[in-house]
Amino acid sequence: MMSHVRKLERVAVAQAPVERPDRAEVEQAVRTMIRWAGDDPGRDGLRETPDRVARAFEEYFSGYAQDPTEILQKTFEEIEGYDEMIVLRGVRFESHCEHHMAPIVGRAWVAYIPQGRVVGISKLARVVDVYAKRLQIQEKMTAQIANTINDVLKPEGVGVIIKATHHCMTTRGAHKPETDLVTSRMLGVFRDNALTRQELLGLANSDD
Repeated sequence: MMSHVRKLERVAVAQAPVERPDRAEVEQAVRTMIRWAGDDPGRDGLRETPDRVARAFEEYFSGYAQDPTEILQKTFEEIEGYDEMIVLRGVRFESHCEHHMAPIVGRAWVAYIPQGRVVGISKLARVVDVYAKRLQIQEKMTAQIANTINDVLKPEGVGVIIKATHHCMTTRGAHKPETDLVTSRMLGVFRDNALTRQELLGLANSDD
């Protein structure tokens, strides 16, 4: 019981709202990092860099300001009983590693088997982007995408596969270029039915 309570406490802390600094604080932090790197933030080539970095971060992390569940609210029920697999393949995304803030660049395969209603395919891509545009680890991002689609659409099953290159290990640290990480999250019939799962895996691997 105590471990369960502690787990709930950790979740509550993780979900607490974050007090965001103002733009001037962000730009000053960038100037500090430039000095720490050994350069002069006042020289011509770097004078506008703090503003550029702040604007870039607004784009990189825009997912924090978006609710992925709202994206999936509009659905279509006139589907003539369609109940086969729907797969959006190779959705390209850019994210950032929460450990080093280094880029993660990859593609996602998002599949579900509808139960009476479907969602516009662009909405699936937008859900991928919302979670990608946050500080992430790939395993968590994979689960978040699948869990959200499952919770909102309540389909027969959801399958998400992500293949991505992590610059935190290709351009620093281990320095292992030309490697990628593959993660998957299978729910419902994708978890319970080996043939359904294998069909999705085959579709993902055929794009390599």
